[in-house]
Amino acid sequence: MTDTARPPAQSETTGGPKPHAKIILIGLMLGMFLSSLDQTVVATAMRTITDDLHGLTQQAWVTTVYLITSVVSTALYGKLSDDHGRRPVYLLAVGIFLAGSVLAGLSQEMWQLIASRAVQGIGAGGLMSLAFTILADVVPMPQRTRYQAWFGAVFGVSAVVGPVVGGWFAGMDTFLGATGWRWAFFINVPIAVAAMAIIGRLLRLPKPQAAGRQTDVLGLATLVVCLVPLLIAAEQGRAWGWGSGSTLALFAVGVVGLVLFLLAQRRAGEAAILPLSLFRNRVFTLVNGANVIVGMGVFGVLTVLPMYLQIVRGLTPTQAGLMLLPQTVGIVLSGRVAGPYVARTGNYKIVIATGVVLMAVASWWLSTTKMDTGLWQTGGATLVMGVGVGFSWQVMLVAIQRNAAPQNMGAAMASYTFFRQIGSTAGASVFLAVFFGTVSGHVARSYADAASDSAFAAAAHDPSVASQPANRILLRGADGSLDLDDTSFLAHADDRIARPLLQAMTQAIDEVYLVSGCFLVLGVLLSLFVPQQRPHQTA
Repeated sequence: MTDTARPPAQSETTGGPKPHAKIILIGLMLGMFLSSLDQTVVATAMRTITDDLHGLTQQAWVTTVYLITSVVSTALYGKLSDDHGRRPVYLLAVGIFLAGSVLAGLSQEMWQLIASRAVQGIGAGGLMSLAFTILADVVPMPQRTRYQAWFGAVFGVSAVVGPVVGGWFAGMDTFLGATGWRWAFFINVPIAVAAMAIIGRLLRLPKPQAAGRQTDVLGLATLVVCLVPLLIAAEQGRAWGWGSGSTLALFAVGVVGLVLFLLAQRRAGEAAILPLSLFRNRVFTLVNGANVIVGMGVFGVLTVLPMYLQIVRGLTPTQAGLMLLPQTVGIVLSGRVAGPYVARTGNYKIVIATGVVLMAVASWWLSTTKMDTGLWQTGGATLVMGVGVGFSWQVMLVAIQRNAAPQNMGAAMASYTFFRQIGSTAGASVFLAVFFGTVSGHVARSYADAASDSAFAAAAHDPSVASQPANRILLRGADGSLDLDDTSFLAHADDRIARPLLQAMTQAIDEVYLVSGCFLVLGVLLSLFVPQQRPHQTA
């Protein structure tokens, strides 16, 4: 398969959106909102949940198991929808997520919650990828990017609403007869039911061309062997040690699994979960390569930004969420601009490259912020980041859609979400490793420099100040040995004693932004190699 024109998708052959398209899109957005809101709500309520279930040391697995099952299932849902139809597979995904949510809310022990989150993740894998696939089925290409911008805004809204809802439920003893934190999961029930009602009632699509084709079971099995060890190593490597035997063994198993997966996909041909023929198209390969790198850069920034806002600047989770509103606005506005431009000219290369450049600029801008920098600068940088995301990710999706055959549209669209999740997982792991790997040295140097500061010296030598528990923790860890897994003590620390730590954390966070910017530069270079599209032609 070369870079020749592809047959248009079903929706591109019609004069306008399919009947009830806007209502169907609301159903899809509800499904996406389920997945993105769930992560932010649970993250905020997690401390209360683990206290109630007596499982603080197991809380990392609540996130890890969700991530593993969602990433693995993402690749599967796309191919299942190609073979068995979009509607039943989407309803299956929402139903599984709904069941996992109910089970999570009913959990009485930590292992039950972890198992329930695994079920949720299996459902979540289809909520994102199938939403974009169904959008391509019901909305013509000229209008598609505009709606994709609203899809992107769902993430921003959940980032703002999630901390508010999660904190509200976590702070309630009971609500409607159940412990407050359980509603962090039960809230998914009415949203899921509404999404299923809309899609089940209104979505009607032709029978898939590949109906009856057998599922690539061997491909799924080898994908699990590849991704599960790699994701566990990426999530737990910092705690275990990147050079530890456990981490290296998991990486080795993952590499073997990758080889087996590629062999299985070659053997399965067009029935594969991720047909290798898709990669013969330069646009598909380069765009998804940029997708991975951009995912690393963007989610690297979003991993440490809450630390800066909540720990260094002292904002509440709700206030920190509101600081992401400019990013949401940027995503929506840029999508409104990029959509008509790409529809009119067909030139998605320049739009993608511009978006990645803007994200790199935003990373550089964030790297210049200090602990006393005006929050308007952080807001301005997140606005630029949002504009870049709206330009690049929305149009990457259009590029993939335009270069995928209709019978493989589900697999191609799932690849977009799949590779973005791989990039975001790797980015979060890499950049947290950068942060925690550098912050200790910054702490030691910052406290050494503070020794010559009269205000710090006065506080450190005042027995009434130095004897306070929070201040003792800081002074004992001034050599860089401070444990940052729990920073709640900072709320009770003297500002003069805490300032060197906050300066050190800011410096480490700035380094993460710089590294993120370097990754995004690689994304720019990849996007420049995407074949230029002539007006009204496919690549």
